[in-house]
Amino acid sequence: MIAIDLSGKVALVTGATGQLGRAMVRTLAQAGADIVIHYHENAGKAESLVAELNQLERKVLAVQADVTERDSVNEMQRHVESSVGSPDIVVANAVIQYDWKEVLQQSPSDYESQFRSCVLQSVLLTQAFVPGMMTRKWGRVIGVNTECSMQCARGQSAYVSGKRGMDGVFRVLAREVGEYDITVNQVAPGWTISEDRCESDSTHAYRENVPLKRRGTDREIAHVVAFLASDLAGFISGAYIPVCGGNVMPGI
Repeated sequence: MIAIDLSGKVALVTGATGQLGRAMVRTLAQAGADIVIHYHENAGKAESLVAELNQLERKVLAVQADVTERDSVNEMQRHVESSVGSPDIVVANAVIQYDWKEVLQQSPSDYESQFRSCVLQSVLLTQAFVPGMMTRKWGRVIGVNTECSMQCARGQSAYVSGKRGMDGVFRVLAREVGEYDITVNQVAPGWTISEDRCESDSTHAYRENVPLKRRGTDREIAHVVAFLASDLAGFISGAYIPVCGGNVMPGI
């Protein structure tokens, strides 16, 4: 029987109290991993997730950090390693929210925020947690990208620039750490249904452009993250994998 088994692994998910993050930590815990729930401001939701995942008899830790600041990430790293051990799986999921506008109206500060939460987060998490993976000669780094990186639609410029920068960091990293049996991949969700974002008639136009004629769910995104975290995906690295029903399709 083929199954995803993450028993004995420690998984850190940034932005774990958010829409996709909640599904990811639940799915990784169900697959057997001990969990580190990173949050920035939502301590109440983090503690609620801790209580929920404790029912699965996993080690669960909630930790606050600003993933765009080196000192905060390094303090998180020390706290995590002293509490539950060095993470084997790191999912870079946190992102700063902002109002999307066209390039001529978008504030430069929004481009900076996306650089910090996409590119700089990726670098700081890598520098903090990948050395431990290299020592153990096993690891999984997973970035949460977006279908928008391929769409380049109006109003998306700050978001797309940040996520494309993330893509560059992780593709290079995949080449640099592969010899240590560390894989580096990205999941690119489409417009996803979650606890906070439900289906409605207003999304009809989006659905009609998706070959599968529907929106994906947060659990479907989390399933791909769990797959990439597992030994079943041990020979996949450097990939950008859209999980959007075919709405975007990377070329060859």
